[in-house]
Amino acid sequence: MTDFWAGWALLPDGPAADVLFVVDGGRFREVRPGSRPGGARRLPGVVLPGFANVHSHAFHRALRGRTHDDGGTFWTWRERMYAVAARLDPASYLALARAAYAEMALAGVTAVGEFHYLHHDPAGRPYADPNAMAHALCAAAADAGIRLTLLDTCYLAGGLDAGGHRPLDDVQRRFSDGGAGAWAARVGELRETSGMRVGVAVHSVRAVPRAALGTVAAVAAGRPLHVHLSEQPAENEACLAHHGLTPTALLAAEGVLSTATTAVHATHLTGADVAALGGAGTGVCLCPTTERDLADGIGPAQALRAAGVPLSLGSDQHAVVDPFEEARAVEMHERLRTGERDAFTPGELLAALTRHDALGWPDAGWLAAGARADLVAVRTDTVRTAGCDPAQILFAATAADVDTVIVDGDVVVAGGEHRLGAVGRLLTDAIAPLWRDR
Repeated sequence: MTDFWAGWALLPDGPAADVLFVVDGGRFREVRPGSRPGGARRLPGVVLPGFANVHSHAFHRALRGRTHDDGGTFWTWRERMYAVAARLDPASYLALARAAYAEMALAGVTAVGEFHYLHHDPAGRPYADPNAMAHALCAAAADAGIRLTLLDTCYLAGGLDAGGHRPLDDVQRRFSDGGAGAWAARVGELRETSGMRVGVAVHSVRAVPRAALGTVAAVAAGRPLHVHLSEQPAENEACLAHHGLTPTALLAAEGVLSTATTAVHATHLTGADVAALGGAGTGVCLCPTTERDLADGIGPAQALRAAGVPLSLGSDQHAVVDPFEEARAVEMHERLRTGERDAFTPGELLAALTRHDALGWPDAGWLAAGARADLVAVRTDTVRTAGCDPAQILFAATAADVDTVIVDGDVVVAGGEHRLGAVGRLLTDAIAPLWRDR
């Protein structure tokens, strides 16, 4: 049993002072405001629940600072992403993902949803272990000290236009199992652990033909089911031209939308799309720093909330790994769009930032007895946070202000340092070879 004490903490019913956390077996046995520290380990600043990064592509971390020289669009950015994907193997993927997940831990992330479609070798052939790349991700998360939900992604086609789905190109072949049945069989070989859940994903309506959508929904069977949705207007136009339906309507017709489903991005939705998501109880994961980096647009966050859609947050391509920035960007983008302030309260943003149930961890994301012992201690004495109200820390802090991160009762980050050591060095060592001779 381990005790921690904080001068301030954001508990389910609001901010509280002098809070004692008693941890036993990886869970909070007691959370007691108004307590003396006694012999408990003192945590600086204000304590928040552990953050959930609901949407990640770990290998995209290698693209940071590498895609801004020629302008372009999402579609031209994608060509550089494909170039990185073509160079990875299980060993290099392990090194890159370990460093990327450690960077997330430094920022307060205690669980990540990995939207995983980098399945096979560069020629599209399965490795001797058909799930070698998935196992690399699992090992990386364990090393970095965070929980993983592996969202194994079905990816079968090279795109969509009015005439139908296009064949895979050379790089995309490694993303595909060749058919929904083969994908399902490989997913069936994955095994969960105490720190890893298996979920599934539809890459998008561009990459998964209509006939295969029901197979993915059936394989999900109560597991987390994620899908890229309406990230680009071109996706909507192609889906309407071929199917006569928006992507949301197509997913609804094929049984993909449910309370276990999370739609990622959902940037370009009609009013009927928003209503369909809300009616199905489907969540939406917003990735504001990626959506603005790729010039995707600003999603209809207020309309989604009004429809009863649970909102979560992800760092997606990791142009920024800063959960505080993702959270406040939801509010700041709404301020720019509407000309008004306070569309989302700090409490609503914290709820989006800690939605672990979107990743199959319904017992995480709040500081209360019985919950998983995840917490993030954020300093309130830095040049960014000094003088701020602890209840409004999300509007002042950055990832650099995280001091301590505890995952399932284990200290992963202390004094702003990860237990693996210098994470910047890990990132450099993993990323530099991917760009050599380019």
